[in-house]
Amino acid sequence: MTQNHIMSAFDRDLSSIQTLVLRMGNLVSTALLDAAEALETRDATLAERVRSGDKVIDALEEQINSECARLIAIRAPAASDLRTVLTVMKIAANLERCGDYAKNLAKRSLVLADMATLPVPTGAIRHMAKHVTALLTDALAAFVARDAIGAADVRQRDHEVDQMYSTLFRELLTEMMEDHRNITPAMHLHFIAKNIERVGDHATAVAEQVIYLVTGALPGDARPKIDSTTAGTPLD
Repeated sequence: MTQNHIMSAFDRDLSSIQTLVLRMGNLVSTALLDAAEALETRDATLAERVRSGDKVIDALEEQINSECARLIAIRAPAASDLRTVLTVMKIAANLERCGDYAKNLAKRSLVLADMATLPVPTGAIRHMAKHVTALLTDALAAFVARDAIGAADVRQRDHEVDQMYSTLFRELLTEMMEDHRNITPAMHLHFIAKNIERVGDHATAVAEQVIYLVTGALPGDARPKIDSTTAGTPLD
């Protein structure tokens, strides 16, 4: 009876932490989509809201880590239970980085809003953002369901984001070569696109953690990548 009581208490605590992870994921997805919309519509107010909202995402990660540490100290989970707690912490870390990328997207959107014209349509950026948020959503759904197959599907779909990024990079490079006045806005757009591509990588990392959680082993094959560019991606 005592052991059952302890296990049910652990499950309740873990369920509460999982709820925080899902809330964090929702905030990150919203931030990404809002930042892409702010870029497309030149909405400075929306971009500023994304920037300030990153503090909430950071605070959630700290809360999740604190709750996980408390859970380990009080419940002393072993084997698969401990693996679950560690997976939660790694997922939260990936989501926090995605929030940083959304914030950086919003910061560059503010700069681009003051420019008269942009070298390429920003709808492509928004399309990429929608795709990576779908990957994040599906990766977190796989986590909740402990669905290794669904997680593996997310991992495979990341190459679509790489294709979008590579196509946009080539378009931006062409515009910069044809008109030097396009260099500054094109570079901002490039870093925005690269940030979104990195979100796709973090969504894939979440999916890989789900696979590890369910199977006890990380995927043995290399993650499919088709990005042929070599440009750096400094964060602000």
